[in-house]
This record gives sequence, structure tokens and C-alpha cells, in this order.
Amino acid sequence: MTSTHFGFESVDEQDKARRVRGVFDSVAPKYDLMNDLMSMGLHRVWKAYTVLVANVKEGQQVLDIAGGTGDLALAFAPKVGASGRVVHTDINEAMLREGRNRLLDAGVSLPTLVCDAEHLPFPDAIFDVVTVAFGLRNMTHKEAALQEMNRVLKAGGKLLILEFSKVAKPLEKIYDWYSFKVLPKLGKLVANDDSSYQYLAESIRMHPGQEELKALMRKSGFGHVDYHNMAGGVVALHVGIKC
Repeated sequence: MTSTHFGFESVDEQDKARRVRGVFDSVAPKYDLMNDLMSMGLHRVWKAYTVLVANVKEGQQVLDIAGGTGDLALAFAPKVGASGRVVHTDINEAMLREGRNRLLDAGVSLPTLVCDAEHLPFPDAIFDVVTVAFGLRNMTHKEAALQEMNRVLKAGGKLLILEFSKVAKPLEKIYDWYSFKVLPKLGKLVANDDSSYQYLAESIRMHPGQEELKALMRKSGFGHVDYHNMAGGVVALHVGIKC
């Protein structure tokens, strides 16, 4: 048996995907509301900054991985125009359904499909931009997923990873208190689910920090990698350019 982590718990690799799926099946209906409450609306600012840095142009091909409820896909769609394309993907069908419905409600129709980031169903070198927001930490084999993202990017293409990261030391105590004492209670109150938000707090601590992720992206084939800390390192945007 090959083990990996599910939050602070050690589990079989094959079991992790099932358990992560269970988390997002549970939180999908209240996902957007909980994001607003947990981040006090800041997740919208972080995503807007990601869209700004992506600098998507008309006619470009964009892949949004772990696209969930469609925030980034919705923002990119008007930028690529009729001659471009945004592909909205997620491994979790419940999350993808929420996102697809939201996009359709906004009058946006684009390709939406369930797929695993570790085995992307796309040819080599077809996307100009690949994005993944708050999804990488849930992937079992992060390096394999990063290599797949590199594979589907064109030369000079850009990968943007928006993810929780390692908070600045002066904020650690209050951030831990908020993560482990407040978040689960908020999840119980709003979504009737405290365990999924306990997992969220734990999964953040198990995710590579800024420099670790930068090194992993370089190892996965990205020639230039940089990151931008936000909210004191609570979140970081990593940007990699394919050679």
C-alpha cells in the first residue's frame, strides 16, 4: 500500500481521491458563500489579481483546472472573445455542475468537463494559459499534475497557481486559531459540515510552502517561476513560464 496524507491523516493513495471527492460533494452547494465568509470576501480580490497577471488576450486558449464554481472561467471568457476558448474542468462532478449552472446563468457557454489534472485529456502544447485556483493542494501527485500542465501549455505559455501557502511568522498563532477553532464552527453553522473545513485547515498545513512549490514547478519543466504573496502569505500566486 502506498500512503499519502488526507489532512493530517495518513491514508492509502487510492482512498484519498475518494475522500477529497466526498469533501467537495458535501461543500459544493455552499461553496461560494463559505468562501466569502471564510476570506471576508478577499478571495474575490485574489482571483481578480490572478486574472490581471494572466493577461489573457483575445483568441487565446485557456484551461482552468479545478475550476469549481467557475470564477476564473467566467472572468476569462469575455477576454478570449469569440475566437478564443476557455475550458472549465474539475475532477469533482458536483462542483463542476455548480460552476456550469452559474456560467449558464451568466449567459456564458463554454466547454465543461470532468477530468483528473494528473491525466489531462488534451494534446500537447495547445493552451496559452493554464490556471488552478485552490485545487493543487488536494491533488495526490502534485509533480505529476504540474508536468501535465506543462505538457499541455505552448512554449512560452503561462501557468498560474493560486493557493493557500505559508503565512508570515507574526501571523501564525492567530491564523492557527482562526483555522482550527473558527473555520470548522463556521462550516457547521453555514454548511452543516465541520469535518470538511477541519480538512481544509489541515490540508493547507500539508501543502508545500512558497519556495517548495517554486522548486517543484522548476523541477516540472517551468523555466521561470515567481510568486506573489497576498494577505501576509495566507495565499500565494505562483506563476510559471514554459520554456
